[in-house]
Amino acid sequence: MDAPTPELPSTLLVTLTGDDRPGVTSALFDVVAPTGAVVLDLEQVVVRGQLTLAALLAPGGTSKELREVLTEVGEDLGLAVSVVKGRGDNRQRPTGRAAVVVLGAPLLAASVAAVSRSIAAHGANIDRIRRLSRYPVTTLELDVSGSDLTSLRRELSLVAAREKVDIAVSPAGLARRGRRLVVMDVDSTLIQDEVIELLARHAGREAEVAAVTERAMAGELDFAESLHARVATLAGLDVSVLDEVRAAVRLTPGARTLVRTLKRLGFTVALVSGGFIEIVQPIADELGIDHARANRLEVIDGRLTGRVLGTVVDREGKATALREFAEAAGLPLARTVAIGDGANDLDMLDTAGLGIAFNAKPLVREQADTAVNVPYLDAVLHLLGITREEIEEADDADGTPTPAPAVEHG
Repeated sequence: MDAPTPELPSTLLVTLTGDDRPGVTSALFDVVAPTGAVVLDLEQVVVRGQLTLAALLAPGGTSKELREVLTEVGEDLGLAVSVVKGRGDNRQRPTGRAAVVVLGAPLLAASVAAVSRSIAAHGANIDRIRRLSRYPVTTLELDVSGSDLTSLRRELSLVAAREKVDIAVSPAGLARRGRRLVVMDVDSTLIQDEVIELLARHAGREAEVAAVTERAMAGELDFAESLHARVATLAGLDVSVLDEVRAAVRLTPGARTLVRTLKRLGFTVALVSGGFIEIVQPIADELGIDHARANRLEVIDGRLTGRVLGTVVDREGKATALREFAEAAGLPLARTVAIGDGANDLDMLDTAGLGIAFNAKPLVREQADTAVNVPYLDAVLHLLGITREEIEEADDADGTPTPAPAVEHG
């Protein structure tokens, strides 16, 4: 004979809404406390001064008594009150949880409609929404349940392209927290420039080199071969041009904020570049970045020879570096993030747990997990669930001014 199913206790769900002010929560529970009610769940949110407070209560006495005091406290506080009878606290743990981050500048209502419609069509539910930033981009984070991460990411990538917004879909829960490795490309990602073009300017070959660079980054040329061809144009330049180019390099807006915030969180940060360690390493040292890997230029008698030393850091080399940095940090690949813009970043973006195409070529945007198409590198922080407010609070705490969105110079 089967044991009888235990009867669930009666519960009341009370919801108070109205103008927020200090003392509402304490006033509610001061009145409820004498009834002996048990608190099973409690949620409170304030949006633009409007309070919504919801409490799931198990009556200590009669439901009628609890209803009466709840109605009375709502009237006393001038808040709308709803009391609904329920059975137990049997909400199931949501499955298929994902964090969907949407960035727009501006973020149009039509885009939010398209995103939410796609999530609903996928059979998933939006459990909670919060704003991560209001400037220089508007960023919303949607806590979604009932999703299949791979298919939802694919469907929302189509929405992102159609609506011209940036959308990232990541696993929720513990996967969203904890230490990570973040690996960045350098040229046109951490910095606004292509270093090889700055060097070629000194040789009077900038236009020629820029054309080759564009084709290599678009995936039309083998990167290693194109690098050797471009470096060959630098033969005979005095080594002092490296210092001049380093001084001319411009950091991407938000680069300092991104690295500073990641380091505060205890993340490992690395640079992997198809450019040159003579430029990359000083940038890494200045920003406090943990690792840097790039090509090394050959210098003989104080002049560039037009050759690179050792194995070229190409598409495969970047992915290898990411794996090695992850192993050194004791982190699984699932806890790695890669950021890049060119075809030679594709293996690295694919290897990482989250691959981000930053103002990237079309080929890269199509293949990466997500894309950021605003000119602020610290927008990447929002994809990781970090709010603008948290960034500024941390800066205020140690006296670091948070720069306004503008060009940051090296």
